Amino acid sequence: MRELALLVALATPAAAMPPAQHLPTIAVRAPAATLTLQVAKTELQRELGLMGVTALPEHTGMLFVFPQDGPVAFWMKDTLIPLDMVFVGSDWKVRSIAARVPTVPATMPDENIPLVRGNARYVIELSSGEASQDGIVPGVRLDAVAVHGR
Repeated sequence: MRELALLVALATPAAAMPPAQHLPTIAVRAPAATLTLQVAKTELQRELGLMGVTALPEHTGMLFVFPQDGPVAFWMKDTLIPLDMVFVGSDWKVRSIAARVPTVPATMPDENIPLVRGNARYVIELSSGEASQDGIVPGVRLDAVAVHGR
């Protein structure tokens, strides 16, 4: 059900790409780095995600927080940089990683944009290649340290 709501909302035509979000952040400890992640916890924040972002500094990204653990799906519509997607359970244990997910051409019809699926309560998006650089692999437990900002 969450997948359908996300896809319907994102498939709605827009006049222009939304500006990049600036959300409160959380520090999350990975095996080889401490990540600073913007927290997308509302449906609208999750729908917009990293759309319009042209670069991510090292050890930064976005944490998508879902109301409960379960199946989730993401796509790369209007996402301008390739990403790693880390699917994390309620216990902060990494379940799976979609590494080096490429961007899609802006001209690609919505129905042809591939979905990246996982089972998670949290999904972390990082620059392509960042997950392995930071020691993030399935089975690793991450540690949410502190929330910053608004």
